[in-house]
This record gives sequence, structure tokens and C-alpha cells, in this order.
Amino acid sequence: MKYLVGIDNGGTFSKAAVFDEDGRQISAASVPTVTITPKSGYTERDMTELWHVNAKAVRSAVERSGIDPKSIAGVSLSGHGKGLYLVGEGGCPAYNGIISTDARAWEYVEKWEKDGTKEKVYQKTFQDILACQPVSILAWFKDHAPQVLENTRYIFAVKDYIRYMLTKEAYAEYTDFSGANLVNLTTHAYDQELLGYFGLEEIYEKLPPLRHSSDICGYVTKEAAELTKLPAGIPVAAGMFDVNACGIASGLSDEEQMCMVAGTWSINEFIRRSPVMNGTVALNSMFCIPGYYLVEESSPTSAGNMEWFIRNLLSYEKEEAKKTGKSVYDMTNQWVAEIEPQDCDIIFLPFLNGSNEDPLAKGTFVGLTAYHNKKYMLRAVYEGIVFSHYTHVQKLLVNREKPKSIRLSGGAANSDVWVQIFADVLQIPVDVIEDKELGAQGAAMAAGIAAGVYPDYTAAIERTVKISKTIYPRKEYAKVYEDKYQRYRAVIDGLCSAWKYFKN
Repeated sequence: MKYLVGIDNGGTFSKAAVFDEDGRQISAASVPTVTITPKSGYTERDMTELWHVNAKAVRSAVERSGIDPKSIAGVSLSGHGKGLYLVGEGGCPAYNGIISTDARAWEYVEKWEKDGTKEKVYQKTFQDILACQPVSILAWFKDHAPQVLENTRYIFAVKDYIRYMLTKEAYAEYTDFSGANLVNLTTHAYDQELLGYFGLEEIYEKLPPLRHSSDICGYVTKEAAELTKLPAGIPVAAGMFDVNACGIASGLSDEEQMCMVAGTWSINEFIRRSPVMNGTVALNSMFCIPGYYLVEESSPTSAGNMEWFIRNLLSYEKEEAKKTGKSVYDMTNQWVAEIEPQDCDIIFLPFLNGSNEDPLAKGTFVGLTAYHNKKYMLRAVYEGIVFSHYTHVQKLLVNREKPKSIRLSGGAANSDVWVQIFADVLQIPVDVIEDKELGAQGAAMAAGIAAGVYPDYTAAIERTVKISKTIYPRKEYAKVYEDKYQRYRAVIDGLCSAWKYFKN
């Protein structure tokens, strides 16, 4: 039996998992990453610390697995899209890593929309420009810290940086960079004219060679092997944007399927043989299966809001649950289940880390009275996150038929109560994928192809992907949730003129 290792870097944790050839998760380890917030809207991390966190996660996963490390055939990575990780000539970070929730460059998005840049860019990339994309952040650096760009040798996504530390070879990868307004989606190549639209012609030489997700991009070095317990010399596949990783690990392999990821980001996606070019969706990019494009609607409006609620408003309950050997999530699910949807009229806008409505929008509770307690607020958080997903899904369905079911992964998928809300709001059955680290699983599938364990993604899916349950919508709740969703939309519309007063 051969084993595969997947490494996944999200917004708050670095994870590693060991899988056997059939996709069974043998072990996993998760290590938190420290977010640096020097100013409101800035989210950064120390890149040197990030590498050591990744090494620790991999080392822990390998040690916990109990397997002979020599039986590990390959390793690959997934990671959050967007953001920016810059490396200098000597291989040292040129600046802190910037996470996908960073909003410092929001003014550039507004400027490019007003001056016509957005329309010109769309003709080449078929995607909107986001404040958290590398092009926006790079433009910010050019104006505010030009020395950072001068000292930069390589422009990476997060997984590219960790791969570089494993191999000391510099590559970029299509799923990340094609979703970052850095690649012409018609030619599948970097484009000087495209970079010129952003005023970034000088970064062309800093963009590493592009590779596909399952391409070998080097081998684990002796130094990295000592830190990670991975065997030196095993192949390291390019890896993929975590949206692709969760999609492929959910079995997303044809045009009939749809997937949602409810993690820090609300990810909603399907694939097709050509990008959607009518302007109705925000993002098209290259999928990890060559020949397919990922059609995506996403925003940082999902389960990360729930984590904020627990951290800031349920610290006492969390400690009490810990004392009794229970999970705080058992309690939150029970609280939400106790309240019928028609009995909670609070609206929560899940915009604590950003918005899919307005770059300046903020997280908000509307409708609170002295009658309400934390249980009602929590119910509103669950529902508000689902409503944000629903907004994205509605845009996607303009371009395709309603699917027979939607596959859900991420933190929310671990809650039957929450999955039921998804099903009731969408009025579509929701398939829950077997509980494991799906970002790491998708990366491990790419590693398996690179190492010759699987001939292609179709074979990898057939061996590794399992649906654990399907939760069906309750028709009697369709009207209740549609009315609540209209109130959610009304709150957003009512506040649209107020956000400019809340820039910090």
C-alpha cells in the first residue's frame, strides 16, 4: 500500500493529512496560523512562521499515521486563493504573506471600475476584479511600498510558497493564477497587455512558470525532509486552489454537478467546457481537470462568521462544554434546532471578513430587541451565512439547469441542523461528503496522479470519493425562508448608502 500526503493552507489553519490509495484518511494534523492585523482591513501572516507551521503539521500527521514514511509516494498542496506571498532573491520573504480576507486595495477596484479597466480586463480573464486578488494588492504595493516589489523575485499563491520551501523550485499553477486576473483565459498564458491594464508591466519577470495541478514541480529536499518527516526525493505535485481541491475531493468531474464549500469563504461552483462570458458570474478560472473551467461565485461570508461568534460571544459556553467533554458545536446546533425559522426575525449580514455585496459592507445584526438572546442571534448567523450562499447560487443557476443535488463540504457540513437549513433555503437536496480534510484530500489526489498511483482524476474520484448522507429539502419551509431571504435583501439594500461612513 502506498500513501499520499495533502497539505492545505486556509485562512486560519495549516493542515496536513495522510491518505491511503483508497482515500481513507489515516491521520491528520491542524496547526493554527497567527493573523497579523496592523490596520483595519489588513490581514497578514509571517511567512517564515507559516513554513514552520506547515512543517509541524506534516510532521505530526506523518508521526500520527504510524506508517513507514518510506511508503509515502507523493505530496501536494492546496491553499486559499487570492492574497499574495512574495519571495526575494535569496529565498526569504519580501513581505508578510497576505491572506484572502485582506481589503487594503479596495480603492483600486473602485478606480478600475470607473475608468474602464474592469471592462478591458474582463475581455481577457472573464472575471471581476477583487480587492484581495494579487493584481489589486500589487498595485497597492507599487504606490505605497515600491521597495517591496523591487525586492521581490517570485510572486506566489500560498501553496506555491510552501511548495517552494519543500523543493526550492519556483512555479506558479493554473487554478490559482487563472483566478487571480494574472492569466489570459483564452491563451492560457501570462499577458503583458493584461498586466499593463493594471499598470503592472514590471512584474512580468517575477511571475514563475505555470504548471497544471498534477504536474511534478520538484522533489522534497533533504532539508525539508528533516523538518517534515517526508521522504527526501518524493515528487511534489503543483497542487491547486482549495476551491478546486474541495471540488475534486467531492467528486466534481462533470457539468451536471454543483458544489458548495462553507468554510472561511462561501464557495459555490460548477465546471464546464467553456467559461461563462456573459458577465453574470464574478469568476471563471481553469479547473484542475484540463479542458474544464471552474465557474465560481464566492466571498468571505461563510462559516468564518460563526467562528467569530463563538470566539467573542460564547467563550463561557465553550469552556463549560470543554469541562464536560462535549463540543461547543453540539451546543450551538442544539440551540439552533430549538428555534423554528419563522420564530426568529433577526437578520444577520455575514460580512465580518468582507462582502459579496459592497467592498465596504460590515457584519450586522438587524432586528434585535430585549426579548432576544444569544440563541436567536446564533440562529440568525446560521441563516445569514446560508443566505449569502443562496445569493451566489442564484447567479450560477442563470447559466445552467438546477442540479439534482449540491455537494457540500466545509465546517457547516458537519452540522445536520445547518445542512438542513441549506437544503430548505435552496430547495435542493444536499449531499454531504464523507468527513475528512477535503482540501488535503484534493491535493493528495493530485499527488497520486503525479506519483503514478492514479492514471487521472476520474480514476482517483472513483477510488476515493464517498457521499456519507443526503439531506432533502422540506417543501413546507420554502415560503418561510423565501420571505426571510427577501428581508435579508431588504436590509442589504437599506444599508447600501451607509457603508461609506464605516471605512475602518
